[in-house]
Amino acid sequence: MARGQLRVYLGAAPGVGKTYRMLEEGHRRRERGTDVVVGFVECHGRPQTEALVTGLEVVPRKTSTYRGAEFTEMDLDAVLARRPRVALVDELAHTNVPGSGNAKRWQDIQRLLDAGIDVVTTVNVQHLESLSDVVVRVTGVDQRETIPDEVVRRADQIELVDMTPEALRRRLAHGNVYAPDRIDAALGNYFRVGNLTALRELALSWLADTVDDQLDRYRAEHHIDTTWEIRERVVVALTGGPEGDTLIRRAARIADRSKGADLLAVHIARSDGLAGADPAHLARQRVLVESLGGTYHQVVGRDIPAALLDFARGVNATQLVVGASRRGRLAQLFSPGVAVITTAGSGPIDVHLVTHDEVKRGQLRIALTTGLPRRRQLAGFALAAVGLPLLTAVLAHLRDDLTLSNDFLIYLAAIVVITLVGGLYAAVVAAVGGFALLTWYFTEPVHHWRINDRSTTVSLVVFLLTVVAVSAVVAIAARRTSEAASARAEAETLSTVAGSVLRGSRPLAALLDQLRETFHLTGVTLLERRPDARPGPDARRDPAVWRVAAAVGDDPCLTPAAGDADVSVDERLSLVLCGHPLPAGDRRVVEAFAAQAAIALRQERLAEQAAAVGPLAEIDRLRTALLSAVSHDLRTPLASAKAAVSSLRSPDVEFSDADRDELLATAEESHDRLGRLVDNLLDMSRLQVGALAMFPQVISLAEVVPAAVDELGDAGRHIAIHLPDDLPEVSVDPALLQRALVNVLSNAIRYSPPDRPPMLTASAHAGRVEVRVIDHGPGVPAAEWDRIFAPFQRLGDRDNSTGVGLGLALSRGLVNAMGGTLDPDTTPGGGLTMILTLPAVPPPTGDVAGVGDVADDVADAVLEPARQGLSSDNGADS
Repeated sequence: MARGQLRVYLGAAPGVGKTYRMLEEGHRRRERGTDVVVGFVECHGRPQTEALVTGLEVVPRKTSTYRGAEFTEMDLDAVLARRPRVALVDELAHTNVPGSGNAKRWQDIQRLLDAGIDVVTTVNVQHLESLSDVVVRVTGVDQRETIPDEVVRRADQIELVDMTPEALRRRLAHGNVYAPDRIDAALGNYFRVGNLTALRELALSWLADTVDDQLDRYRAEHHIDTTWEIRERVVVALTGGPEGDTLIRRAARIADRSKGADLLAVHIARSDGLAGADPAHLARQRVLVESLGGTYHQVVGRDIPAALLDFARGVNATQLVVGASRRGRLAQLFSPGVAVITTAGSGPIDVHLVTHDEVKRGQLRIALTTGLPRRRQLAGFALAAVGLPLLTAVLAHLRDDLTLSNDFLIYLAAIVVITLVGGLYAAVVAAVGGFALLTWYFTEPVHHWRINDRSTTVSLVVFLLTVVAVSAVVAIAARRTSEAASARAEAETLSTVAGSVLRGSRPLAALLDQLRETFHLTGVTLLERRPDARPGPDARRDPAVWRVAAAVGDDPCLTPAAGDADVSVDERLSLVLCGHPLPAGDRRVVEAFAAQAAIALRQERLAEQAAAVGPLAEIDRLRTALLSAVSHDLRTPLASAKAAVSSLRSPDVEFSDADRDELLATAEESHDRLGRLVDNLLDMSRLQVGALAMFPQVISLAEVVPAAVDELGDAGRHIAIHLPDDLPEVSVDPALLQRALVNVLSNAIRYSPPDRPPMLTASAHAGRVEVRVIDHGPGVPAAEWDRIFAPFQRLGDRDNSTGVGLGLALSRGLVNAMGGTLDPDTTPGGGLTMILTLPAVPPPTGDVAGVGDVADDVADAVLEPARQGLSSDNGADS
């Protein structure tokens, strides 16, 4: 059986018309004779969408009960039994009710596809797993329902349903998306122009990346190696030299002129690990590339031109930027260089050959270097000057026992030893000297420069060439061995540096300390040029020009000239070392340390800025949420009060006494709601700044709980209350505790089913009094417990249409201010239990006559009205 095909309508935000487009596609396929059914569609009360469902066969939904509430889901078994050709299934990222066959709807859709049924579905970009954190930062809304990106990427067809932010906001304002009572809150929160613009860009970028992946897969499946100039991509090749900065800036300008082409920088590392790349330059150039909006890549290859072209073709590059060769003209006779070879094999890729300042400098460098310290080179020359004459004297003494061929081989062995000690130049001197000594002492006629035998002449010439060739190979091998050992030491050092930086909580300090330990320094200082400092001839010695960015070890140096060595990171930073002068061989590794120090300093500055901006962002979020939420809560009671007062003042209507009392009661109730809202907002602001005034008293809960229940009005009469007679007193502010209890109880009433009202119980444990407010509503998952205490929102209700959501946040703040705690727990059998813990007052050591009896009488008198109001089945006896 062939697997069904998946078509996904991707939207940037709710309301762009994904479901509408899905239903239109269903009608088109039905008109073409295709068997189409609606497996699940969510119209959200939108008349235009509901009208499109008419004419399509709809598979009835399945009803499930969870925690006392009924939910409807797609009946997967019914759709599979119906076996249509196409099934329309809305909301791909939807989470099914617990107890369903699959946890997620996309898993249901996989079942349909496996059964050979084509599926058309919808999803918003904010539900994609890889973008959920970005969406939270942009909109401030946490996405609880997410879907793996790969599920959508594997779709056979993905179509973007796009709409400009202005058009979507007009649809929202006209009532085509949400109900009228939710429009203002939605426009002021999630559907702001900036949010919608960012979400639209996220959707376009994600879809563009998906199209790129599909194109790459197609090219790989069809073995297409040629470049398709669909999208401009500029690749710049970095050697690890100082010219890389020039190449990167030139490539960035080319990318900008190509209307925002992608910029990629690549460094080809030799597979033998002996390339002359400077890690300090590469680290700095990586930062430069990323600051210009590009990406940095590093690949390994033995043949640098081939590896560079393979990378360029692999990323479908259209332009390649390489630097002009630093090789001299003589060296170019033997090898034309990377740039020329790359250009010859580039094919349709345009190659930009960029000249730079290092070209002339490179031509002046000597190509062959020994890689050995001067002391070993001098030792090699000394060995040649002393050893060859001694060897000649020994061979002359053994002239009768050895042939000329034996002399050649012995001299060759001696010259190889000189090469290993002193390098190539000493070997060349030894080869010429050995040739002269062999000619003078061992060829006929002896002690003459003339050679009578032509074969002996040929042997001497071959000997000289062989000696020079063997010496060159030995010298190169020795130099490569030295370079490999040095590269290994550098790699181990840099690996240790990276590990210490990643493990440290302060990466810059860890980096500088690692540098100090590695090179046995007494102090390391990172100096930063002051922004207002002017450059001058004595800038390196002027403390007014520099400031200490970070330091470890001894007293920090105040200027670059104050240390034993300094490494300039860039025009702004300088790394100063104290303890001993810096050897030339160590400078490259220290430059790598310096480049990493600059990156670490930049990261610390960004972290400090983020920490400084964080509270401001939180304040702005709270301000926005407050304005949006309060706008509704202020409008509703104000409108009710105004309507009641306007009606009473109207001369056209004659009201009865009962109607007049009802209108006055409505106005009074509305003003009471406004008063409570203002009090909550003021108390919340006082809690946040630590300025809440408290007047603690020793009081019994039997005095506070009935007052809180009475404040709830008719809704509180059904609350089951159980307070033990021996409950200890608590030290609290009675007014604040009452307000906290009112908020917690009202929240429990709101979510309790009508036939199971909430219950309030209390008990004493280990010097604490616990008050439990128990409801049997839908409950809250443990992972969401912290969120229910966030101000200006309700869990699963971001439109704030039922209040500002301050109740639980304010209650926890008030209880904490009194030295208590307010924590949620799961109600056995389903629901949520709020546990309010308060410090108990220890009982007095002696019993004052009559006090206990009086307290019991007062408690009974106060609680009796509440007990009388309880219904017979409210569960108070539990």
